Amino acid sequence: MFRTALRNVFAHKARLLMTVLAVMLGVAFVSGTLVFTNTISGAMEKSSAKGFDHVDVALTPGYIDGGDDKVGEEAKLTESSLEKARSVPGAASAYGVLCGYAAIADQNGKAVGNGFSTKGGNYSGTSENPDSRYPLKDGTAPHGKNQVALDADTAKRAGYKVGDQVRMSIDGPVLTPTVTGIFTTDDGNVAAGGSLALFDTASAQQLFHKPGAYDEIDVRAAAGTSQDQLRAGLDTAFAKSTVEMKTGQQLADEQAKMISESMSSMQKLLLGFAGVALFVGIFIIANTFTMLVAQRTKELALMRAVGATRRQVTRSVLLEAFVVGAVAAVAGLAAGIGIGAGMRSLIGSTGAVIPDGPLVVSGSTIVSALVVGVLITMLAAWLPGRRAAKIPPVAAMNAVHAAPTAKSLILRNTLGSLVSAAGIAAVLAATTMKGDAGQAPMALGAALLVIGVFILTPLLSRPLIALAAPVLRAFGISGKLARLNSVRNPRRTAATASALMIGLTLITGLTVIAGSVQSAINKMAADSIKADYVVSMANGSGLSSDVRKTLDETSGVTAVSGMSNAPSVIGRDFENLSGVNGRTIDRLADLPMKSGDFKVGGTNVVVDDKTAKAHDWTAGSHFTVTYEDDKKQQLTVAGVYESNDMMSGIMIDSPTLDPHTKNVTDMQVMVKMSGGASDATKDKLTKALGENPAVKIQDRQDISNEVAQMFTLMLNMLYGLLAMAVIVAVLGVINTLAMSVFERQQEIGMLRAIGIDRKGIKRMVRLESLVISLFGGVLGIGLGVFFGWAAGQLIGNSMSTYELILPWGRMGIFLALAAAVGILAALWPARRAARLNMLAAIKSE
Repeated sequence: MFRTALRNVFAHKARLLMTVLAVMLGVAFVSGTLVFTNTISGAMEKSSAKGFDHVDVALTPGYIDGGDDKVGEEAKLTESSLEKARSVPGAASAYGVLCGYAAIADQNGKAVGNGFSTKGGNYSGTSENPDSRYPLKDGTAPHGKNQVALDADTAKRAGYKVGDQVRMSIDGPVLTPTVTGIFTTDDGNVAAGGSLALFDTASAQQLFHKPGAYDEIDVRAAAGTSQDQLRAGLDTAFAKSTVEMKTGQQLADEQAKMISESMSSMQKLLLGFAGVALFVGIFIIANTFTMLVAQRTKELALMRAVGATRRQVTRSVLLEAFVVGAVAAVAGLAAGIGIGAGMRSLIGSTGAVIPDGPLVVSGSTIVSALVVGVLITMLAAWLPGRRAAKIPPVAAMNAVHAAPTAKSLILRNTLGSLVSAAGIAAVLAATTMKGDAGQAPMALGAALLVIGVFILTPLLSRPLIALAAPVLRAFGISGKLARLNSVRNPRRTAATASALMIGLTLITGLTVIAGSVQSAINKMAADSIKADYVVSMANGSGLSSDVRKTLDETSGVTAVSGMSNAPSVIGRDFENLSGVNGRTIDRLADLPMKSGDFKVGGTNVVVDDKTAKAHDWTAGSHFTVTYEDDKKQQLTVAGVYESNDMMSGIMIDSPTLDPHTKNVTDMQVMVKMSGGASDATKDKLTKALGENPAVKIQDRQDISNEVAQMFTLMLNMLYGLLAMAVIVAVLGVINTLAMSVFERQQEIGMLRAIGIDRKGIKRMVRLESLVISLFGGVLGIGLGVFFGWAAGQLIGNSMSTYELILPWGRMGIFLALAAAVGILAALWPARRAARLNMLAAIKSE
């Protein structure tokens, strides 16, 4: 039986080629994902670990709980804390560390660095006594807020050298310090494409709004003192202080864990799409082995007649699958290593900078690739093998194909109906749930419905393909034969169409959800914002209150309001207060009132409906608030407005809130212009703010475009990943048609003999492929729309402006894609069918 199985593999090499390719692609995706994420993760962990080489113990401020009626605050690390750390036995040195956002513009005015890795800090040394953490490569240490030192990578990318003036921003206003020094650093964020700008300590404390305080104190151990011994000494020295301590090794381990977790989410996403491709591949494998077994029924029957048991027949089929899976897994692993290397190069070509490091091909990656390839193939081949073993020898010898019995079809249709009904019920039940409660039932229902539809596909194929009959008649006898061939074996048609159906279900569902959410956000922005422009920091951090003042003094500006956040305690609950300009906010925001009036000023506030419900407030209610400085004040709810994702919470007049806030920063500033939004007014605001690359000035269309760009990027990534499933589906159609042509050689020869020419044969095979592909496309798009609607019901519970938007144009493109898949997949099988020798085909058995 072993020799027979191997002989069958070598005898059907061409017929198994598409199966090998399908498995290989899925395995390549899995192994490529693992190689890529392990490589990036390893390089980043190694790079970040270097950044802790100068730290043996790090001290960070703890949190001082304010109790039930006070706002808590972060403890402070002061100069005295630094001196105490330096005097601890076993401490060789200690540095006070400051960290904040510092956007740097290059020579062309564009921001350099990478989002939140665009950092600023403090240089603790002087030119005579340099800071050992940041060895100066050129120039001298910075002194005063008009001097700055840049890391060497940033200076090179931005085109700066010692003596140049650099344009930068900390929290809004433009600074133009002189570059006095260029330093090297082991900071992993800089190695990954970030930037680092250093000021002297006093200037950094002033710029980052931390006068006399540090974010962290890093302590180096003296020779012969371990990190744990140093920490024990620091624990004793700071026993009565609210200070948290971690060793350098702990920090490196935490950083490595954080990097691993961040890469894990990407890895899971990519592996999820690899799983889809492999799942689609299961249909191809099962279809291939079903057809191979059907073509070898007489051979299998003869083996049974001479003594082979059912178990031996099943084993022989599984052994063939093992050989095919092993070959595909090895080839997929090799291709995956290439894909992993290619993905790393592709990331680098987009401008993103990643630390250098070797390509990581771990043992777990190799084992995963081999196990996945072999198991998937054997799993898919098990059912055809088991079915082959059950064929009675006498029946098999008398029939080329063992047609499914009426009992098996009834059982399949009943099971499919029950599973589909359960899936639909679960999905519909999930749409009535709120919050995250409906996610798990909806995922389960979606999986059941897809499985149920797959089981029912043979039943659905006849009526749906019959709808194409009027169109196929236009192609004469070729069209009629194509329709009959596509419904001749419903199970085969179902398996072929289902592979394409799954890919298009996901693509359509994602498109419907993304388009609807984008429309909802656009509508929310248009409905809630009356301002011409919204000004904010590019990285999402707070704007200095100076920005608000500058805009208010700009000519052509008729109304300005910042939106600042400040902590407070109300009763025993922690609440954020939003400071706004009570005199102008009604001209800049349009918030539908559910009760009361939109009046903000003095002690009058407006509250969103969710916060009001949580505190049992109505218009006219009074409550006492404890501000950040522990001062108390009684406020009155003037009105309750309908919340949305753009604006929510308790809005209070800025003149009332600002005196109680330690550091007043606005998350955004809304601006109304006398001439409305235009290129000229936007340029005026840009110049008023010093043409700052760290500041975004957006009108409502810009906000909508930003949202659209985000969704477009996300969809394009998902389309690219799901393209793998579609490619595997194309291989499935090619495989099915090629093997169908092989087993219908005699029939095709007879058709040629009675007068159908080669063009007619090609047309028949192509139309058959087109009908099967469109059948899968219609099912996929239909399921995708249903899932998109159902997911939208969950989203709509938390987004009031959400409504279902059907992307008819894109769905038309998807259907055209299904048709293109059918036409392209049929090219080789149709050509092969047309080139069959007429007499040899009639003679074949």
